[in-house]
Amino acid sequence: MAFPESLQSVWAPWRVEYFSLDKSRDFLTEAAQSSDDPAHLVVRRLKDTFLIMNRFPYTVGHLMAVPYRKVADIAELTPGEQLELWDQAAFAQRLLRKVVRAEGFNIGLNLGKAGGAGVADHLHLHIVPRWEGDTNFMPVLGNVRVMAESLDALYAKLVETAP
Repeated sequence: MAFPESLQSVWAPWRVEYFSLDKSRDFLTEAAQSSDDPAHLVVRRLKDTFLIMNRFPYTVGHLMAVPYRKVADIAELTPGEQLELWDQAAFAQRLLRKVVRAEGFNIGLNLGKAGGAGVADHLHLHIVPRWEGDTNFMPVLGNVRVMAESLDALYAKLVETAP
């Protein structure tokens, strides 16, 4: 089935930022060391870890729990860092259920470049909210995800709701 040309393109001007990123930039370490949480989309900080919004999310509300220390493998984490990562994941679930009414979650790690890690040398735990029926024709046929809310608007809601 052929679609009219006007339906074959989705205009998403914010995506140009992703394609023009400086790949040598270490945004997770920058966020870990910065005190400007809104600029880095940091939602919550604990002693050994922080919770940050994914600037290029798989879906609205995609968060990441990150240790301050730059380590690539689970075995390199201290017991305290391991516990805090899971505490951040549990907190993120509660927060996302409340703010974006998430019905389920995909939570996991992509370790190493071969494992799909976009930042292979700084481990981070993905917390991706899901909803029944959230896989529709856009990602299946169009290889496109539709984000219903801007990062800044969602960030404001998350930090306002987070204790």
